[in-house]
Amino acid sequence: MTPSPGVSAVRHVEFHGSAEAALSVVRDSDTILVGGFGMAGMPVTLIDGLIDAGPRDLTIVSNNAGNGEAGLAALLKAGRVRKVVCSFPRQHDSYVFDELYRSGQVELELVPQGTLAERMRAAGAGIGGFFTPTGFGTLLAEGKETRTIDGRGYVLELPIRADVALIAAHRADRVGNLVYRKTARNFGPVMAAAASTTIVEVASVVETGALDPENIVTPGIYVDHVLDRSASTKKNRA
Repeated sequence: MTPSPGVSAVRHVEFHGSAEAALSVVRDSDTILVGGFGMAGMPVTLIDGLIDAGPRDLTIVSNNAGNGEAGLAALLKAGRVRKVVCSFPRQHDSYVFDELYRSGQVELELVPQGTLAERMRAAGAGIGGFFTPTGFGTLLAEGKETRTIDGRGYVLELPIRADVALIAAHRADRVGNLVYRKTARNFGPVMAAAASTTIVEVASVVETGALDPENIVTPGIYVDHVLDRSASTKKNRA
């Protein structure tokens, strides 16, 4: 198929050597999906850059609410977050979130982990909502539509769409295709598809064709900006 005049056959992906440049699209009050299962797969470089960039009143969607004082916890401590949507807000080292929540400085929407993943997947797939038995008959179902299907209670859950996704991958090629490293993959693929703009940090960038197509998890069509950590490392060494 021949593309129409003036239409590029290849989607443009921007590559950056600094988090500041990669994050220039983030605005106050954005809803941001943040990858990671605890610290595994968390885009720490991008989060640190987000703190420096200064946007405020953010809604953060992530599996956890931060560990210690690094990554997402550092963003919370900096006072940039208005609301957290997550599955596991409390852990032995989630004291930053605990203090903010108990003092009324941050809101919380608690979402079961499988439901959280499916709500983001639904957004990426263009699905208007889905019924799940998870949470039926509990406080999590209050205010939501419920139905009985084949004798079992279900709750209607709506997609989670976001302005921006911040994720980490192992490698990218020059058209934005991504491969992940083991469990660091976690929520990255569904988040990339659920956001209007996806920003990914990678350990390295390779030439197009260098990645085995069978190993590509996130196609470049879902990627807008790539932060190449190897480029910034080389720059610091120079």
